[in-house]
Parts: sequence; structure tokens; C-alpha cells
Amino acid sequence: MSNGSAPEPSLVYVNPSCSLGSDQPGLLGAAPKAGPLGEADQAVGALYVHVPFCVRKCAYCAFYSEPPSEPLMSRYVAALVRELELVAGQLQPRTIYFGGGTPSLLSIQHWERVFEAMDRLGLRGVTEWTIECNPESVSLDKARLWRAAGINRASLGAQAMDDRLLQRLGRIHTRQMVFQAFDRLRQAGFDNINLDLMFAIPGQSLVDWTQGLAEALSLQSEHLSAYELTYEEHTTLAAQLYAGLVQPDADLAADMYEALCERCAEAGLVQYEVSNFARPKPGQADPELPGWACWHNVNYWRGGAYHGLGPSAAGYVRGVRTQNCADIVQYCQALERGCRAIESADQLPPLRRAGEIAAFGLRMTAGWPFELFTHVTGFDLRREWASEMTQLVRQGWACWEADRFRLTRLGLRFADAAAELFLR
Repeated sequence: MSNGSAPEPSLVYVNPSCSLGSDQPGLLGAAPKAGPLGEADQAVGALYVHVPFCVRKCAYCAFYSEPPSEPLMSRYVAALVRELELVAGQLQPRTIYFGGGTPSLLSIQHWERVFEAMDRLGLRGVTEWTIECNPESVSLDKARLWRAAGINRASLGAQAMDDRLLQRLGRIHTRQMVFQAFDRLRQAGFDNINLDLMFAIPGQSLVDWTQGLAEALSLQSEHLSAYELTYEEHTTLAAQLYAGLVQPDADLAADMYEALCERCAEAGLVQYEVSNFARPKPGQADPELPGWACWHNVNYWRGGAYHGLGPSAAGYVRGVRTQNCADIVQYCQALERGCRAIESADQLPPLRRAGEIAAFGLRMTAGWPFELFTHVTGFDLRREWASEMTQLVRQGWACWEADRFRLTRLGLRFADAAAELFLR
């Protein structure tokens, strides 16, 4: 939706040359004046690192990745270390997240180089440090190295607990490998593990889903993420959809989601976001968020700043949304010249950014406390989006309470559609 009084965003397209380095005034270097979102002069507390290697592209995946090779991986690690050096002065990380791609594909030697650089730059000792890993590439030696280096949260990409469905998704691991990898992570000392699952997979019945979910829950992970399969452009499954080879069943997907919410609650996992469930911690300080929630993602949903490093990674710092180039060779070439590989930068108007923050934050079951939203954005949710909020309440998708606005169980099921109302 467009707000007539808001200026259009200023887009700056930049090739991976020195025309946009980390010392560029007014973008990522010298801090601008603080605006309504109040981010100037604050060290960035969240860091995302994209590790863009996959043995094989999954049928559903639209993320940027490349097949692994030792020369390319070593070159990437050297470039990443240089990018870390360029942004370290702006960072005081509380959360770090290594995603992909498949971060667990990096060798022990690669990880040692990364950890040495992070130690030298003072980027370790954070509250939460997550690594995404795939079952087939988790060894006990790697897991022990990660844990010893300070990584304290592992996100294991199981996706399904059925070999037939794993093959349908184009995964290269088996059901048994999920159990083996989980055991290795526990042996290495990880007491905070997330399991990633998907539902509404072509050929998956409700019985398939509930049985697989029961197996996943039997592992008693601290966190579980479960996402409805989406048909992203330029993926194998999207091509099959357009060719009429698969037929999504919205009613079945809704039943699967209901089963997910019910079974997780029975297993002691608290839903705190549309697709995320976590166990509470004894004596936890925040009554609205379970203690084992992913705090890195909470920062996204609450509109926090973050640096994004690696090919294709996005960041949001001091009112500027950046995107690194999705080309590992160009990425490495830029860093070898001592420049960040930022392809585009988008200076968002404050009201538009506030709308995005509203949309993301409503994915959380706690919704948006009005005072917190005003503190984060400088805008009053009740004033700027009153008609949209009223519409959602009338649809039965939301509750307008004295201190907050939140989506109902039905509204969470259609969170993406609800979010559209807040985007301007």
C-alpha cells in the first residue's frame, strides 16, 4: 500500500568495486543524524554470515548457493575474514548467526581461520551464536570445535523424517542421519538445538506429517521450526507446479498446521512466532518469550539492526538496507581489493520502515505492545494503522487489547496476508 505523503525510497545501485566501501560517509561509515527509528551512534548487536555452499540444490530452495570446492571455499573464507575486519568497528554483537547454504560444509581448517579472526577482532563471547548444519555434514570433531569456539546453538536442517519425502525435497541425507547428527551435537556439548521441519510437501499426508513430527519431538530439542513449503520462483518445485505436476492442498496444509501447534504444546514447546516453538527456561525473565527462543530472529522481528556478511547477505544498519552481490567470485574480488561487495543500498522512509517492522513483529504471538512499537519506530501503531487493525479484528484475525495488538490463532495462519496491510 502506498502512503501519499511518504517519499519514495532512495535506491542506490552499486557494483562490487570500491565505490561503496565500509568507510563510505553517510551510508555505513560516519553516523547520520538519528531519525524516528533512533539508530545513530549505536553499535550493531546482531551479525548474520551467509555461507553459500551446497552439495546439491534442494528442490524448494531459492537461496544463493554454489557447489563446494576447496579452492573456492578457501578464497571465500579469506574474503569473509576481510569483510569481518571492515565491519568489526561497528559491531558489538549479542547474537551471531551462520546460515546458508550449508555452513557445516566448511572444513575444520576453514573454521579455525574464521574463529581466529573473530577472536582477534573481539567478536566472540556473544549471548547466542547459531550455526545451521545439515545432518550429512555434522561430524563429532567439527561439532566439538564449534562448541569450543563459543557457538552455543545448532540449527539442524532435518526438513522431514521420512526418506521418501527427503528425496522429494532433493535432500541428500536420510532419516537415520538426523538422529546421528543430533546425537553428535549433544555429545559435543550443545544444550540448545533447533530442528527445522517442513510440511505440505508434495505427496505428504496428514498421517505422514504427524508421525514425522512425533519422531522429531521425541528428540526433545530445545527449539523447533516448522515451515509450510512455499513454491519459490526459479526452483524445481515451482517448475513442477507450473507444469501441473503438483497440486497444493490448502485445507490439508491448514490441518497440518493445527496438528503442529497442538503437538508442540503437548510436548512442552511454546509457540512464540508463526513457525517457531521453544521450551521455557526455569525462572526466565521474559514472560512473553520462552527462554530457548532464537534471539537472533527476535531481533529481526522487532526491527533491530544487523550486519549481513557473505555473498547475497542482507543487512540493515542506521536506516540503510544493504544487499551484498549474489556472486561469490565478485564477492571475493571486491574484498580482495579491500572493499565490501554491496550491490545495493536502500534508504527507507521512516513510515515505510515502521510498517515493515509492524508486519514482521505481528508474526510473534505476543504481537506488538504499543509502547514498545513507539519506542522502536517513533510511530503510534494505533494512529497510523487504525483502519487496518480494525479490519483484521473484524475478520477474526486479530485482537486489539489495552496494551497491544496481536494476531489470533487464525490470524497467525494467514500472517503474510495480514502483514500486507501494514506495508506502504
